Amino acid sequence: MERPEGIRVVLSRLKNEPVIANLGLATFDLFALGDRRSNLYTWGGMGMVSSIGLGVALAAPERKVIVMDGDGSLLMNLGSLATIARQQPPNLVHIVWDNQQWGETGGQPTHTSTGTDLAAVAKGAGIARVASVSSLKALEEAVDQAMAEDGPWFIVAKVEEKRRVPCPEVMIEENLVRFRNAFD
Repeated sequence: MERPEGIRVVLSRLKNEPVIANLGLATFDLFALGDRRSNLYTWGGMGMVSSIGLGVALAAPERKVIVMDGDGSLLMNLGSLATIARQQPPNLVHIVWDNQQWGETGGQPTHTSTGTDLAAVAKGAGIARVASVSSLKALEEAVDQAMAEDGPWFIVAKVEEKRRVPCPEVMIEENLVRFRNAFD
């Protein structure tokens, strides 16, 4: 499965839920496929999207909060999984697009390319609702379940990297203000 196909699956199930995307390829695809006021693109915060998403989930417990992360980004902040497990936000859905590379720094292989299992790490950290998927059908089922049930949810979506989309032309400050105002 390619990440844009997976992002389309997620977007098709959303109304106005906030989506927080890590820097780089997930953000580029999300912007190209469905830019919305309720998307927050976390430029310059490699590894921080899981922590930012946790904060949004705790601040807005009445709505599902979707985090779109990358394997390389999450590997830089694995401690966030233990914090998510400790806080147990029932409204958090953390999706990791695992392409087995640090796409923003040249495509070097990440640890997932040599055996690190992020789903097992999330379970080991104490997150009970974990799925690892590699097909659109399995992703659809996991996202549907995560949207219908309490979490936190952690979904690893194995994706192939076949092309790059251009960087969005949204300024950092403009995106933050737009995101804050999306829920007024």
